[in-house]
Amino acid sequence: MTVTMSRRARGAGTAVAVGIGVGMAVQARINGELGRRIDDGLVAALLSFLGGLVLLIPVAATLPQMRVELRRVRVALRRRNTRAGERLGSPALRPYQLLGGVFGAFLVTCQGLTVDAIGVAVFTVAVVAGHAASSLLVDWAGVGPGGPRALTLPRAVGAALALAAVVLAMSDRMGMSDQRGALQALWLVVLPALAGAGTAWQQAVNGRVGAVARAEGHPLAGMLPAALVNFVVGTLALTGVAVVELAIRGLPDPLPAQPWLYLGGPLGVLFVGAAAAIVPITGVLLLGLGNVAGQLVGALLLDLFVPAGGSHLTVTTLLGTAITLLAVTVISMPGRRRRP
Repeated sequence: MTVTMSRRARGAGTAVAVGIGVGMAVQARINGELGRRIDDGLVAALLSFLGGLVLLIPVAATLPQMRVELRRVRVALRRRNTRAGERLGSPALRPYQLLGGVFGAFLVTCQGLTVDAIGVAVFTVAVVAGHAASSLLVDWAGVGPGGPRALTLPRAVGAALALAAVVLAMSDRMGMSDQRGALQALWLVVLPALAGAGTAWQQAVNGRVGAVARAEGHPLAGMLPAALVNFVVGTLALTGVAVVELAIRGLPDPLPAQPWLYLGGPLGVLFVGAAAAIVPITGVLLLGLGNVAGQLVGALLLDLFVPAGGSHLTVTTLLGTAITLLAVTVISMPGRRRRP
């Protein structure tokens, strides 16, 4: 009976992980559409982050446990030597480990700038491929709380497949007769690939923040403080850049009245909460693979049934998606830990 229940729980957790990935694809479409409506992807990203922050601040103000966890983060920042602190059982944080939200802000900005032009499917392939390649270096360096991992052959092959998937997914656009249009298409694919690369580092440092906030508490603890730090840093970064952009370019178009266009930020908070709830059941690996599968499938369905203005689903996009899934599967093969 216990084994059966465990399998059922694992199956349910996997289904939730896939659902989170589908939701992330929906978030990309929402932010992309908002950016198109106001003709400003940067302001659309800022509005998305503000939406998430508006939800998290009242939670931080009303939950005593979350205030305790945030206090742990503040204390950890006062420790200068991270490794020495960890050996003494007192984890420490360096200021740069709080900057994961900057890369989250860049990812959301890319949603507003590129999704309407290249489609959710190509955007997602580029993000996943960039994440897969970057995660090799992030894992090797031991940036996250799980410690360093060796650079194994399967992971290197998987990264190469991921890069090949990006080239294949954008090949139709690079075949344009207009050289200027081809270069613009290339840039629109490179941006989300860079954002995906930054996401690997973002997840690693946010994991460290969550581990410090959690201390010896329940595995679900520490996730909301990490999310709050992420949203605060991302909002501040986007505000600074948006002020400069608005001063140079002027105000965006009027904000649309449709409420669903402002759900990107709240969806981001929901993803963090759902992931925190199921990771003890699925483990990080299965959660990550479920997210990727959900993102790619959701992106394909969106581009198939609700295509964005400038996007269309092609055979090369389908093949690129399949290769990306293969790449992530290869990268997820077990590898040994690298000695520090």
